[in-house]
Amino acid sequence: MNGYPRSLQKLIEELSRLPTIGPKSAERMAMHLMRAVAGQQVKALADALLAARELTRRCKLCNNFSEAEECPICQDRERRDKSICIVEDPQDVIAIERTGKHRGLYYVLGGKLSPLEGTGPDDLPLAQLVNRLRQESLQEVIIATSSNREGETTALYIKQLLQPLGVKMSRIARGIPVGSNIGHIDQATISEAFVGRREVGP
Repeated sequence: MNGYPRSLQKLIEELSRLPTIGPKSAERMAMHLMRAVAGQQVKALADALLAARELTRRCKLCNNFSEAEECPICQDRERRDKSICIVEDPQDVIAIERTGKHRGLYYVLGGKLSPLEGTGPDDLPLAQLVNRLRQESLQEVIIATSSNREGETTALYIKQLLQPLGVKMSRIARGIPVGSNIGHIDQATISEAFVGRREVGP
């Protein structure tokens, strides 16, 4: 036999499609799953994956992951400090929440502008963002996109898009290394970035 059985090779191929997982890592993961005691770990993993796919949806207000129409943050009526933080992904919400520095609302874009990847303004829920800001009495929009080129491009576009609304806009800055994604930054650095955020002028 020159290789793994077809079913096992298929598993390795599918695992290697996951972000940051190369062929060797996928092979090690597959071998671990094959050695799992009586298949219990495999079944638990499969059940968790299916449950997450079936039960998790997008919050109708902010696009964060939720098991209800509104996520727990949007349901929390105490979180009305008149600010909304715009992020790229749900993991960015978690990263910022862990700092305890933001007690307002969120809006998840689900990506960022990237012409090279074919992601333009129409591919992000920006119209919904504008509608929400028109409906809510908010005093500040905090733009917390990544500090890489795509994140900065997205921040600039959002600034220009929201300027006619007359709401104060700020951009987290200090402490975030250039080229970094918010969801991969440690809590202390994100906290410093929020404290040192700067207002986005005309």
